[in-house]
Amino acid sequence: MPILRPEEIRAMSSEERRKKLNELRAELMRLMAMVKAGGAVENPARIRELKKAIARILTIEREEELGTGPGSGGRRK
Repeated sequence: MPILRPEEIRAMSSEERRKKLNELRAELMRLMAMVKAGGAVENPARIRELKKAIARILTIEREEELGTGPGSGGRRK
């Protein structure tokens, strides 16, 4: 699964973002459980990638909630 780019996330609807967020969190929990159980993860960098993708989605959701971000006319005062 490739890294989610901010442009791709912004192009999604709010419902699509929430669905994707749930999928990413489920995958992260599965990988973290494997690590905690002492198992070897096939791609350890995937954990970091998932965390960053989750953070990107949450950040963009928050930007839209506040009306900030690209194309909003600047910073909030």
